[in-house]
Amino acid sequence: MVDNWVDNNEATQFDDDEVFVDNTQQEINEEPTQKRKRVGKTRSDCWKSFEKIFIDGVRHGKCKWCERALKADGNNTGTSSLNKHAKNCKKNPENLKNQQTLQFKKEPTGEGSVSTWKHDDKRIKKAMLNLFVVGGLPFKFVENEAFIEYTNALNGKVIVPCRTTISKKVSLYYQEERNKLVTFLCNPLNTIHLTTDCWTSPSKRVHYIVITAHFIDDNWEMHKRIINFKELDSQRGEDIGKEVLKCIQGWGIKNVMTCTVDNASSNDKAIEFLKNKLPNLYNEGKHFHIRCMAHIINLIVRDGMNKNDESVKCLQDAVRYIRKSTQRIALFKKCMKAVGVESTKFLCNDCPTRWNSTYDLLKIAVDLEKAFYEYEMEDRSFARDVVTPVSEDFVTCRAMVSFLEKFKLKTELVSTTSKPLANRFFGEFATILDPRMKTEFLRHAFETLIKYKMPENKPLSELDITAKTKSLIKDIESRFENFFNCYNTNSNVPFETGGSQDAVHIDDDDDFVGDYFAQSVNSSASKETELTRYLNEGQTQGVKDFDILVWWKNNASRYPILSRMAKDLLGIQISTVASESAFSTSGRIIDSYRANLSAPIIEALVCTQDWVRKSKKPIVDSIDDILKDDDIAKELEDAIRTQNGNGKRPIDINE
Repeated sequence: MVDNWVDNNEATQFDDDEVFVDNTQQEINEEPTQKRKRVGKTRSDCWKSFEKIFIDGVRHGKCKWCERALKADGNNTGTSSLNKHAKNCKKNPENLKNQQTLQFKKEPTGEGSVSTWKHDDKRIKKAMLNLFVVGGLPFKFVENEAFIEYTNALNGKVIVPCRTTISKKVSLYYQEERNKLVTFLCNPLNTIHLTTDCWTSPSKRVHYIVITAHFIDDNWEMHKRIINFKELDSQRGEDIGKEVLKCIQGWGIKNVMTCTVDNASSNDKAIEFLKNKLPNLYNEGKHFHIRCMAHIINLIVRDGMNKNDESVKCLQDAVRYIRKSTQRIALFKKCMKAVGVESTKFLCNDCPTRWNSTYDLLKIAVDLEKAFYEYEMEDRSFARDVVTPVSEDFVTCRAMVSFLEKFKLKTELVSTTSKPLANRFFGEFATILDPRMKTEFLRHAFETLIKYKMPENKPLSELDITAKTKSLIKDIESRFENFFNCYNTNSNVPFETGGSQDAVHIDDDDDFVGDYFAQSVNSSASKETELTRYLNEGQTQGVKDFDILVWWKNNASRYPILSRMAKDLLGIQISTVASESAFSTSGRIIDSYRANLSAPIIEALVCTQDWVRKSKKPIVDSIDDILKDDDIAKELEDAIRTQNGNGKRPIDINE
């Protein structure tokens, strides 16, 4: 009995003039074996789906999707069979264009689900752009044979573009995203906070400036967007200030409240330049300049480390000596076992310019103290080549680890850009707008500071401390009330009172009594404004994982003016980390292999990657690019000028 190898349910159907090509049984020659008439060019559209081959001297069309061969002799069969097969081939992507198919989708939880899938050109093109923008692939990757083969295997209908087309689409992508962002930033009702920093490219030796906009949207979500990454003539204060001002004007930003910079003297001059040029700064720009707290912490740490430099340097040298060769590393691990030290971590080197790496080195090394003593006895060259650490050095370094740990945690906290920090680190307005703190926290903070700075030979009484604290609180409340009145004056929100008043009927004939009641009602209404009602209410307590933005979102209807103030003040940035992080992207874009990248393309790549990621992830990857097309850069500059003008031309990245 002959085995039935064909499944009856999936039996392969052939047309009358169709031949199944089996390379193991029949040889297919690219040229006819016999002399034949000259065949003209294939002009039928069906040849897009077929490859021309010859079998025994007869022209056939080999389907690109199912690899079946059909006769296509111009004298006899023509191309009718090819057209018929192209329309019916189940593997032809054209036949799947309007057809939904089932697909298995794996959820993040690990569970699977079945959903429908439909071919969508626009979605595929957008996903491919994100692959190069967010995924960090080089544009030349589209020419990689393996990538082309993989794309065709997934969906044969997708035509992989060339790298020049990809670069143009990325430029259009940048313009499209920029259009969305400029609509929000140029709205005078939206308050914007800026951070900026400068950097010099090691490959091009060119100065760059990055500017990041921070804001809280109408849904009370905090955002950051890189809006500028341009070349800078120099890092002089005036040049920095001019570029920041040019960026503000180019985006049409009307309301800049603060600008956060590091402690470089050139930034002080840049801030003064901006304060003289920008109109309508609150309180004449006294609160415009915000110094980076991360840099302040860095200065404190370096000063503390210098006082214990000898012990720290001794341990650093010892670690570098051991890690210099594999033999020494193996010997040190042997010493760890000999003294019974069990640790999943091993000695690590540090970077001289990064104190947090020194913290990591010391934290691991002090736990391996006994192993160092054992190693000194095993390696005679150790004491000869370096100053070996002694007990006092380990005691000092343990204290240094405890010292650095506090600042490391604080640095990590101030470096976040995804949630407000102004209420936790600024001791005035933003703290009052934290419903857990209000003025009570300021009272506690002032009392603590007064007692700390109080001379021991002239101590203050509790009454004096209380009186001094009340005076400070009163001054802050007065300035905060003035700030509140500024918002109330410029707001369309009606000035609210604390609650409803009982209706009082006044006899029109009794003017004297009517005047009295009118004054009484107005007096009681003025005593409790929206601000006083908020301050007089109890503090919010006992809330786990408290989210201040959610609180103000839920209470915006009760405090319409204060909520507007909270949205503006809580967006203040206390560090420049958001801007500095852009250099980890740009540093790889502008390396020695891509030093010819044009400035507009560099900015488009850096900004678009940041926007697409929506700033919810740290920017650690880069976009590897080989683009050197000045024409595309010029088109991009022209498009941005159009956006900054009166009209904005529509952009379609799917064209």
